[in-house]
Amino acid sequence: MKKALLVLDFINDIVHEEGSIGKDGYYHHEQEQQAVANTAKAIEAARRMGMPVLYVVVGFSPGYPEWNDRSKLFRPLKEKGQLVLGTWATQVHDALQPMPGEYVVTKNRIDPFYNTNLEIMLRNMEIDTLYLTGVSTEFVILSTTLSGHDRGYVVRPLEDCISSSDAHSHACAMNVIEKLADVYTLEQFMAEEGVKL
Repeated sequence: MKKALLVLDFINDIVHEEGSIGKDGYYHHEQEQQAVANTAKAIEAARRMGMPVLYVVVGFSPGYPEWNDRSKLFRPLKEKGQLVLGTWATQVHDALQPMPGEYVVTKNRIDPFYNTNLEIMLRNMEIDTLYLTGVSTEFVILSTTLSGHDRGYVVRPLEDCISSSDAHSHACAMNVIEKLADVYTLEQFMAEEGVKL
């Protein structure tokens, strides 16, 4: 098995205290879960063992040419000026910054496989197992689990490296995810990979 760690949508607009989307509960639940701090440890462990770390960032070009007003989730973004690529809002949180040579995939929808080069990169690296970290549980983590599953990947979400807008949404999504994937904790991830920090 060849594995990769995915860091999904841990961007300032969503998980930073000053992020505009974070104010909708995402920052608070991230703090409860300590998802950013735990993911920083997962990234350090992955780098130490030579496991690829791939980042995925959601956002839209200035002027929102990729935006879809039929999406209930994305509909308010344009009016509020949220998730604009190339701005502070869509930068990866400072605690989780990519290192030189680590890939950052940009997406304009929930699913990181949809209309991106993520799968091409994973196939070229011969990755067959995906550890998932990120926000939010009910959107990108669930979507990645479903898409990864259907593409034949072994998917392993790290439950304490994941957060949502609230505990209820997180729990409901995790209930579905557990039917498709083996859910790990950060501690189990490091034990599985034989790494100590």
